[in-house]
Amino acid sequence: MRYTCVDSFSGAGGLSLGLSNAGYDILLSFDFDKRCVETLQNNPKYFSHRVLCEDITNMLGGKMLKLIECKQGDLFMLAGGPPCQGFSVQRIGEDSDERNELVLLYGKLIEEVRPLYFIMENVSGIQGKRGSLILNQLIDSMKSVGYHVHRQLIDASEFGIPQRRKRIIVVGERADIGSNYLFPKPSYAKKTVRETIGFLPPPPEDGKPHSDYPLHRRDKLSEINLRRIKAVSQGQGRDFLPKELLADCHKVDSAIIGHRNVYGRMSWDEVAPTITARFDSFTRGLFGHPEQDRSISLCEGALLQTFPLDYTFKGNKIEIARQIGNAVPPNLAQIIGESIIEYHSGKR
Repeated sequence: MRYTCVDSFSGAGGLSLGLSNAGYDILLSFDFDKRCVETLQNNPKYFSHRVLCEDITNMLGGKMLKLIECKQGDLFMLAGGPPCQGFSVQRIGEDSDERNELVLLYGKLIEEVRPLYFIMENVSGIQGKRGSLILNQLIDSMKSVGYHVHRQLIDASEFGIPQRRKRIIVVGERADIGSNYLFPKPSYAKKTVRETIGFLPPPPEDGKPHSDYPLHRRDKLSEINLRRIKAVSQGQGRDFLPKELLADCHKVDSAIIGHRNVYGRMSWDEVAPTITARFDSFTRGLFGHPEQDRSISLCEGALLQTFPLDYTFKGNKIEIARQIGNAVPPNLAQIIGESIIEYHSGKR
């Protein structure tokens, strides 16, 4: 059987790569971010399918089905991770966010295409105050058009991914298939920071990329940030800084304002913290190298997300960090994709 798939909101290609490794035939990827599209297009070793810079609204009304030359109901899998920043517990501001509506547009695309299965990945915050209304609305609408919907909070570290990363995974199966899909069990060995990035040599002191690893370079730290990173050991953050090195905003106890892991270092023999869109700065979390006095490099962040060492990203430093941090870890996508194929094969 041909396991055809379209990756919507494809980002840097984490879902596409993982599903491809699981045996899916990716017909199309699309994303509104031009840099993400360029990233997929510049990885011919891993992708040969069509990649478009498109908004999801332009995929509705039959356009996507026409692009992939499929009729309604023919596609095996529709995958996607609508932008999640509006649901993030880290975000400050109003609960409403126009990006949240993209989840419902994804539901409209599912209803129109009628794949055998669909996957949606999102932050755990979609189950909270900001997102539960949208999530429940999506699930109810999918049930009303004939899908059995399964959802689970998954910690990627329990599936061999070298970081703590809790995400909601939603899997839908069309009612004419069944209703008994089960998520894979977290029975994988822990993968540590040392096992993942410990082989890399220190990047050049002058800030230039390493000759063998183009994304492996160090940022220049300010004098005070250099003093801060020297003052913390593995696994420690700003709670361990002496008072004279605390930023004014952090002089209130972290038990009150949170953010205890900013200005911190990773631990060699533990998993990394969640790789976010700003993992390239140790001021944003436990993103300092376990031993060296620097933030982890883009190369190290990509490896902790389980991208291959030779995977290339397009854009400037901030754009690449965002692509890496927002991606679905390819190895996790592969595990989920394989579980769906195994389940479907068993039914046949």
